Amino acid sequence: MNKQNYRTKYLLVFAVFLISIATSFAQSGTIKGTIQTSDDKAAEGVSVSVKGTNKTTIADNNGVYEIKNVPAGTQTLVVTLVGYDDIKEEVTITAGEVTTTDLKLTLSNTELNQVVVLSNKSASKTNRISSSLRLQSPIIEIPQNIQVVTAKLMQDQQIFDMLEGATRNVSGVTRVEHWDNYANIFMRGSRVNPFRNGMNVSTTWGPLTEDMSMVERIEFVKGPAGFMLSNGNASGLYNVVTKKPSGRNKGEATLTLGSFDLYRAALDFDGKLSKDGKLLYRINVMGQAKGSHRQFDYNNRYSIAPVLKYLFDDNTSLTLEYTHQFSQVNMIGTNYAFSKKGYADLPRDFTTGEGNFDPTNMNDRSLLLILDHKINDNWKFTGQGAYFHYTQQGMSMWPDAITGPDENIMTRRVYISEDYAVAKTGQFYVNGEEKTGSVNHKILAGIDLSDKINYYDWNQSALLTDLDIYNPVYGTMNASNMPVFDTSVDIKVRGVQYKNAYNAFYVQDELGFLDNTLRLTLAGRYTTLKTANVYSGEFKDSKFTPRLGLSWSINKNTSVYALRDESFNENYGTDSSGKSFDPQTGTNYELGFKRDWMNGKWNSTFALYQIVNNNVLTPDPNNMQFSIQSGQQKVKGFEADIRGEILKNLDVVINYAFTEGKITKDESNPASVGSQLSGTSKHVQNTWLNYKIDNGALNGIGFSLGYQYQVDRKPWFASNDETQLPDYFRLDGGLTYTKNKMTYNILVNNILDKYLFSGGYYTSNQTYYWQSEPGTNVRFSVSYKF
Repeated sequence: MNKQNYRTKYLLVFAVFLISIATSFAQSGTIKGTIQTSDDKAAEGVSVSVKGTNKTTIADNNGVYEIKNVPAGTQTLVVTLVGYDDIKEEVTITAGEVTTTDLKLTLSNTELNQVVVLSNKSASKTNRISSSLRLQSPIIEIPQNIQVVTAKLMQDQQIFDMLEGATRNVSGVTRVEHWDNYANIFMRGSRVNPFRNGMNVSTTWGPLTEDMSMVERIEFVKGPAGFMLSNGNASGLYNVVTKKPSGRNKGEATLTLGSFDLYRAALDFDGKLSKDGKLLYRINVMGQAKGSHRQFDYNNRYSIAPVLKYLFDDNTSLTLEYTHQFSQVNMIGTNYAFSKKGYADLPRDFTTGEGNFDPTNMNDRSLLLILDHKINDNWKFTGQGAYFHYTQQGMSMWPDAITGPDENIMTRRVYISEDYAVAKTGQFYVNGEEKTGSVNHKILAGIDLSDKINYYDWNQSALLTDLDIYNPVYGTMNASNMPVFDTSVDIKVRGVQYKNAYNAFYVQDELGFLDNTLRLTLAGRYTTLKTANVYSGEFKDSKFTPRLGLSWSINKNTSVYALRDESFNENYGTDSSGKSFDPQTGTNYELGFKRDWMNGKWNSTFALYQIVNNNVLTPDPNNMQFSIQSGQQKVKGFEADIRGEILKNLDVVINYAFTEGKITKDESNPASVGSQLSGTSKHVQNTWLNYKIDNGALNGIGFSLGYQYQVDRKPWFASNDETQLPDYFRLDGGLTYTKNKMTYNILVNNILDKYLFSGGYYTSNQTYYWQSEPGTNVRFSVSYKF
């Protein structure tokens, strides 16, 4: 066949393709309308779909929805209400015309909040926060920068835990190298505390990072937020909200295969256990076998998270949640590379490990009980208690030195690495609304109690056979020379004990003036901290931390805010002489601008801030196994977050942060004054684009592309002020296809196959260390909803 015939053939096929698409448009119409709650407010954020198709949309800030290209004929419009019966409305679609259908819900705007939070139909944006953040206002009215990462977005990006890139979705949030168990997340100049369902679950080296199979959303709260949650530092926190029963009988199964022998399966069951609909359940289970680009390295995990919720009546409910996560890795520390000559001096698949090392096992168990009671239409009481239990058993490795004629011989030392941690937390609070004259009041008040105890044993150690880092020979370790540590005595006896506890009372009043367009927040928290350890005995301190915020709605979709607040939280551990650290204090000043564009299709947040921290812990330059309180640090910066549907079917997450963090006072090392704070990147810019096709021959196909870019990176654990990490750029992309209840998702990470890493420099033995990321790798997931 000649070229002319080829050309004619392709033109005919293309013409038929265009005609088929045009025909499908000609045989379709549009549905639009308005949805209101029972109290005549706009039902913003509600999911609306056409039954039997993949036509879905989200009602905007005015409750307005519109679905185009709906097949002509009789269709069923469905409004999904988590915990309630769906609204179903039959409509007749006429080709080429617009059909208007208005709907009214049976629930109030307050009740709608939890419906929207649990549904998370929009992948990239939401205007509402979870109840675990206590506040009663939409995000646009809160005088603080709060960003929400939904489970659907993480599913699209195939993020399996906090170590894998959830941070790319929020301005200025970065993850530095880690120890296989906890997520080392930095924001606004320091490591931020991990929270789970509104409770501070941080310990010195924990907890085990949450698997995303059991996570509904992650809320990043910038700045001090101890007034409304557990204690947190001045930079902020991230709050992991676990999945709860929705009251709908549904489920999802997901299977993932990927590079480096990744095999993963997850199941999500959600529904009712009793005929009267009062006893609800949710259970998420996950199993994973995951290899690595490094030889001998692996991370095998499983998790199970059952939840029961009993509805006594319309006003009272009791929720019981149990979580068990297990993770098994090769000896901790073997995922690092070391060299005297500089970063990336060794292949990214280099390891100090061996194939016959005993694994390190980590177990994270928790029990959560929540009692919710609606006192009346204006007031609600919540009481919740949690028990967290974490154990780690295994070994860790770190080199004593690198010597030899070519600086090639590493003296490997292995340490016992055992941890036993128990945390008990109790929280009781009320929130409600009142009115005095023309002033509205949104009041929050409560008490917060926590008691944590940790036992660590890393004191036993032994030398292994040496390793030539440029020509490694593995297999030199066997039963005769493998170290055996004494664990015959219970870790509560042989381990070093640390105790941290606090109790606090807090109250907040958000006063609304001028029909609630101007809001003044007055709040305060009184906290008492207690610490105890075998070296320095007991320590106790108390402090009142005030909060002042102002938020003004220029119009319904635009607001500006100003904020001043403080933090006061514990510093874990002791210095090299066994002395306890003073509590860390911080003061934050912040200005911000928030806007919902196209009536809520996409939104933006811009913030300027300055934080002054005192008693911050930094590495001890004379003993890198310990920390010191460096004195005072100042961080100032700018943040921009844009997320949502900026064009039809094009969802974006775009963020940028400039962070200037400097040491302003350091009594132990005056030469460090003026230097960049460890763990900070001056410029961080991330973008994620997702385009989906919802009509024609390509209906159901989606394309995604995103990158992460970091400039002027400082190692998080460094004693050499001149040490900088190279700039970081990673490009990822994927393709999805959704057909009825099936979704196929293929994702390619590190498309450019760059050698990416984070690390630091030890002046004590003049050695560079780093942890590499894999090169180009692929993940393929298939999920089925039922």
